[in-house]
Amino acid sequence: MSNELRSRGWFGKTGKDGFIYRAWMKNQGIPSYEFEGKPVIGICNTWSELTPCNAHFRELAESVKRGISEAGGFPVEFPVMSLGETLIKPTAMLYRNLASMDVEESIRANPMDGVVLLCGCDKTTPSLVMGACSVNLPTLVVSGGPMLTGKYKGKDISTSDIWRFSEAVRSGSMSQEALSVAEACMCRSRGHCAVMGTASTMACMVESLGLSLPGNAAIPAADSRRKVLAQLSGIRIVEMVKENLRLSDILTRKSFENAIKVNAAIGGSTNFVLHLLAIAGRIGVELSIEDFDIHSKDIPLLANLQPSGKYFMEDLYYAGGLPAVMKEMEDMLHKDCITANGKTVAENFSDAECYDREVISTSAEPFNEISGIVVLKGNVCEEGAVLKPSAASAHLLKHTGRAVVFEDIEDYKNRIDDPELDIDETCVMVLKNVGPAGYPGMPEVGNMGMPKKLLSKGVTDMVRISDGRMSGTGFGTVVLHVSPEAAVGGNLSLIQNGDMITLDVEKRLLHADITAEALKKRKAQRVQPPSPYNRGYVNLYLRHVEQAHLGADFDFLRGSSGSEVTRDSH
Repeated sequence: MSNELRSRGWFGKTGKDGFIYRAWMKNQGIPSYEFEGKPVIGICNTWSELTPCNAHFRELAESVKRGISEAGGFPVEFPVMSLGETLIKPTAMLYRNLASMDVEESIRANPMDGVVLLCGCDKTTPSLVMGACSVNLPTLVVSGGPMLTGKYKGKDISTSDIWRFSEAVRSGSMSQEALSVAEACMCRSRGHCAVMGTASTMACMVESLGLSLPGNAAIPAADSRRKVLAQLSGIRIVEMVKENLRLSDILTRKSFENAIKVNAAIGGSTNFVLHLLAIAGRIGVELSIEDFDIHSKDIPLLANLQPSGKYFMEDLYYAGGLPAVMKEMEDMLHKDCITANGKTVAENFSDAECYDREVISTSAEPFNEISGIVVLKGNVCEEGAVLKPSAASAHLLKHTGRAVVFEDIEDYKNRIDDPELDIDETCVMVLKNVGPAGYPGMPEVGNMGMPKKLLSKGVTDMVRISDGRMSGTGFGTVVLHVSPEAAVGGNLSLIQNGDMITLDVEKRLLHADITAEALKKRKAQRVQPPSPYNRGYVNLYLRHVEQAHLGADFDFLRGSSGSEVTRDSH
């Protein structure tokens, strides 16, 4: 087996090159026998104190190392760019592709036979998986786990409540002092968001794709069983190297369809669409935005989790975790897909049990018949837009209203609380220039807060449309990811105050009552503003980022370059 190990191209060499590759590694106190044919396993760590969700990853990495060593592997931990959703400006999404490049090149350039990806906070999961896909070594994901449920005044709270608290403060029904107390009560342990936000959606995504061990998605970060799973993952990655079980063996068209179906059943984030499309593009699986509607259309919502329901990720784990959800979906899934542990999807959930039907319902009597991601088309979104119906208001799923347009985020912030703003609850709020190129980076501002004058009347939801994203913890009748975006001349850029816009979810329609001739005239009059970014990464991003319906990856990163490196460094 030693001749087949990729790492032997470094540590198995004789002469000057082999001397250099081994000698400097030995200054860490590594004995010679570690270099004599053991599988070298890279632990790709997104630990950072600037990524609070991942701040416990040093500890988690130690558990992975124990497993690798136990199985006869040689563990090497390495850092990559970490994307902290709560701190990075203007948005972590701007840097997802950059982080994926860091991951790809770090794996390819170094002597690794297999990789464990440590990821948790929203963009750390897709960026690591995207980068690893472009190298295609045996790879296994260990998620950091959700934080424990917050407690405030005797009630359970978590990230979805931020939006409720914010509107309560703006309407005057909650004080700043109370908000400060709630702030201290919400994030009371290590881990990512405790609801089915994007981070938990991503953890469920990798488990449903088969890239992690069963049960990975829901174990709380503070639970000792998270470390147990990490150690078992360390053992398993060594076995995967021996079996040569690679990402391309696991990530098939069927596994992507499974992930879409599971995402519908759990009420996963709309951000799932962007990230799964990007991953498919890297591994070479044909996937389109329409697939998200097609394969989630008849899947009921089984998980009663915020923001679409009542409970939290901690509750999901105690109820049986994702295997119990997938067991309930048995007849809806491709059961023969191979997963990272070498077993099929069906084998992984065959013994799963549900311990709480309040949290995980049956497919015969689902928590909600409405689920999934709806893909809309029409003259507002020529290439598509998405909406999460389980988080929307039923009475607004078919609605026609007058457009109230905000040209950019600054325009929105400047006018939203103006008592003279010409808006009522029947209107449709439209926010432009918050897409991939427009912001840049496509921020989570699509679930615009209600105008203050309407909050005071008790209005809690309106139809909102933008080319931006929404946090997976958010909710409302929010149309997102409009493509092409306004900044590149999509029809969204042509919408004006007073235009009548129809949203019809059943018909998958988003349409402005404007003639094709009028749109053509408006487009001819449109002036493209000059870009203020003329250097560095953002300039690269603007020149190469694809539109939302393609996953917002870089055009030059689609596909892979493999793992081979033929030239030595000295």
